[in-house]
Amino acid sequence: MKSNLIKSMTAFAALGLIISACAGAATPTTAPEPTAAPEATATTAPEATAAEATATTAAEPTAAEPTAATATTAPATGGELKVGLIMVGPYNDKGWSQAHYEAMEYVTQKQPGVTFDYVDKVNAGDRPNVKGSQVADDLIAKGAQVIIFNSDDFKDDALETAKKHPDIPVIHASGDYSWKEGNNFRDQPNLINIMGQMEYGKMIGGCAAAMATETGKIGYLGPLINEETRRLAASVYLGARYCWENYAGKDPKDLQFKVTWIGFWFNIPGVTLDPTKVADDFYNGGYDVVLSGIDTPEAAVQAKKAAEAGKTVKFVHYDYAGGCEVAPDVCLGVPYFNWGSAYLDAMQKAMNGQLTQSFSWNAPDWKNINDPDTSAVGFVQGKALGDNAAKLDEFIKGLGDNTIQLYKGPLNYQDGSVFLKDGEVATPQQIWYLQQLLEGMEGSSSAQ
Repeated sequence: MKSNLIKSMTAFAALGLIISACAGAATPTTAPEPTAAPEATATTAPEATAAEATATTAAEPTAAEPTAATATTAPATGGELKVGLIMVGPYNDKGWSQAHYEAMEYVTQKQPGVTFDYVDKVNAGDRPNVKGSQVADDLIAKGAQVIIFNSDDFKDDALETAKKHPDIPVIHASGDYSWKEGNNFRDQPNLINIMGQMEYGKMIGGCAAAMATETGKIGYLGPLINEETRRLAASVYLGARYCWENYAGKDPKDLQFKVTWIGFWFNIPGVTLDPTKVADDFYNGGYDVVLSGIDTPEAAVQAKKAAEAGKTVKFVHYDYAGGCEVAPDVCLGVPYFNWGSAYLDAMQKAMNGQLTQSFSWNAPDWKNINDPDTSAVGFVQGKALGDNAAKLDEFIKGLGDNTIQLYKGPLNYQDGSVFLKDGEVATPQQIWYLQQLLEGMEGSSSAQ
């Protein structure tokens, strides 16, 4: 997930990080302020989807086996493996980065011999002159045998690190550089892309929102604009539209769905819109359900304040399974990533010298989408869902057995042009590289 911040913000420089190793977890260390260097350019790229399988027709993204490159990496010695985790946000953000941190804790509990160090808040706001590949170099110098970058913002750092350290497996959580059937393939044998099919989770969140809204006005608190964030926002809308019509029994034309993008995955004062204000504007403007697409819990915090002030509001959190904890009484639920099982598989392969280039877009385990050992994407139902829980279960079942196909035409883009013809089912590539928001959605489809 995650894409370029604001290219003109960052001047990259050398840094010296002192990172302490700890079994099973790590403690962060403050990086000294680096000196400025010439500005680096970065290209914007999307994320990951189905492995080597050819573009099969699928109503939603379909799980694909990772494609393995011929090159192999040296196995970890002595049954031990040290991992370096580089995160765009705080390790305890109750969102995206915390989910990755806890996934690595899960790995250390499941696989003896694995330890990890981490550096968090690697972004242009918190560390304005620090480049992700520099952090990786430092972690590798201190013994890391596998590197994980947890943000699409690091896509070029991941590629650079993989090229510079060809014997070190480099995992990029999101990204599509290892997708042979994608638009941005790079033939780099030690680069691995892993992503969960959050489109399903977002559809479920959209359905919950549509059944809960009393005003018919749903707000979406979006991060920056790229192909990933467009397809996730569109997935929320499709789930909401389906359930508004089929479970609430209302006309889709009467559903108002607005996206406001703040400009990054979390608030950077002076750079992004303030997500607290954006959430308040929604709640004060008659949008009684707000879904979060950012890494941090402003939608939840402001929903709690609005409810305490007497407003009838609800929210859907994102990324982190514990997201309802901030305001449980008004939480409809949370679609979340579970990176643990994919990371465990990757580390076991690394320990055997078998972790090589692959691209995985991992689906939920439809037998139990909340199984921590098997499901890449889950949905925790919130207290505020109330009597609609059974209908949401029915919707989830329909997604799982493919009787509900939401990426199926007729669907138009926001500008009225055809996305999918009548009866046409989207390919993984059409979903991954979604060009615009969909007709019926209010909000920008591209950065201005």
